[in-house]
Amino acid sequence: MQQHTYAIMDGVEDSHWWFVGRRAILESFLRPICDELSAEQGDSLRILDVGCGTGANIKMLLQFGEAEGVDVSDDALEFCRQKGLKVHKGVAEELPFEDESFDLTTALDVIEHLDDDVAGLKEMFRVTRKGGRSLIFVPAFMWLWGVQDDISHHRIRYTKRQIVDRLKAAGYEIERATYANFTFFAPILGGRTIMKLTGIKPESENNITISGLNGVFGKLFGAERFWLRSFNFPFGVSIVISARRPA
Repeated sequence: MQQHTYAIMDGVEDSHWWFVGRRAILESFLRPICDELSAEQGDSLRILDVGCGTGANIKMLLQFGEAEGVDVSDDALEFCRQKGLKVHKGVAEELPFEDESFDLTTALDVIEHLDDDVAGLKEMFRVTRKGGRSLIFVPAFMWLWGVQDDISHHRIRYTKRQIVDRLKAAGYEIERATYANFTFFAPILGGRTIMKLTGIKPESENNITISGLNGVFGKLFGAERFWLRSFNFPFGVSIVISARRPA
């Protein structure tokens, strides 16, 4: 990810509709997972956020247990430390932790950055205890490629089958896989198509927002969590997967 992107992310991830809505959806997936793990474990859960960025997801994960993060970027880690978060430096393909160190591992818009995504998933699998869980969030569909993919140094946008196959190759059992951000699929597709046709390239798509509507958009996006309780979306801007390391 380009260095200036971390400063932009740190400035907007508490309020930008994308980050707010995504966390609401992620929390709805995490709560039943963590309730089940806590019932099995009896102690506070150990949680690792792989590719933690500037730390907003670690703060969200702290409500479920002892959460910490790992990232390759010194800039990202410094933003986390300024918030008092526990973080480590390391690459996803060689995590600096012992086998079966964590009850829950997350990679939230991270796997798409890796040159060898299966190697990164195998490392998550390795540090997750037997019977533990992993939650993965990735961007969907190569034909949705946009400026944010370029500046974030993404390697791929996945179909659901592609990311599920990679998780299975790493050893996981899939519990749930669904597309997400169905709500803003058409506007995002339209906006990225216009940018491609006109050659417009903003510094970051995270800067593209209407401040007066940010809260409304965040609530609309986050409201997908209620629909996702009952069924899977057939398409969307992203994919969310819950996976288990077999016991």
